[in-house]
Amino acid sequence: MITEYVRLEVRRTLRDTGFVIFGVGMPVLMYLLFTNLGTDEPAWKTASMVGMAAYGALGAALSVGTGVAEDKSIGWLRQLRITPMTPRQVVTGRALTGSVIVLPSIASVLLAGALVNGVRMAAWQWAAVALALWLGALPFTLLGIGNGYRLSAQTTGVVNVACNLGLAVVGGLWFPVELFPSWLRALSSYTPTNRFAELGRAMTEGGAPGVAGLTVIACWALVFGAYAVVSYRRAGRTA
Repeated sequence: MITEYVRLEVRRTLRDTGFVIFGVGMPVLMYLLFTNLGTDEPAWKTASMVGMAAYGALGAALSVGTGVAEDKSIGWLRQLRITPMTPRQVVTGRALTGSVIVLPSIASVLLAGALVNGVRMAAWQWAAVALALWLGALPFTLLGIGNGYRLSAQTTGVVNVACNLGLAVVGGLWFPVELFPSWLRALSSYTPTNRFAELGRAMTEGGAPGVAGLTVIACWALVFGAYAVVSYRRAGRTA
């Protein structure tokens, strides 16, 4: 049941032209602009590649929530509630959908780094970066799902854009956190996006993710997961 549900949602998302342009194309464009206007340092091109791949994954993950809100508005949620699927299974299915659709966003930026900007790493590092970003995107998928079930379709779109931009900037996905004032740098270290990008950057340096970073991401995943389940149940009562 869940497998068929995930397959259906993935097909619907990947056929969306808006998703392809803004979820896949925009991070690549921003990456190439940020790294080819001014400095030509290889280290910056590598670090920015990870940050923009994380940004693409963030946007793709949150977009799952926009689809949820649209489905809720047309009555699809009521149809799901008469199936044998439990609330946790529905949320899990949406989370798995998000895990699939973040892959094109991650892969496109990594390919741009390798083919256009000449980023060079060992084969295992490329695989490790992609895997770390893929797994680390889960909390943002859950956040998007929670927004989708709790808010209207129009409001979800606005809130997801705000979350996308706010988390990207404060988390240091666009600019190095070393440029931030000390108070903002301290705040950034507690954001899921900062630790998310840290996963990939650790791999590019041949290291492993730190315990603190993994702990922060795990805590946010639990918070956003609970938010998604509660939002689904609330939407079911009001549908």
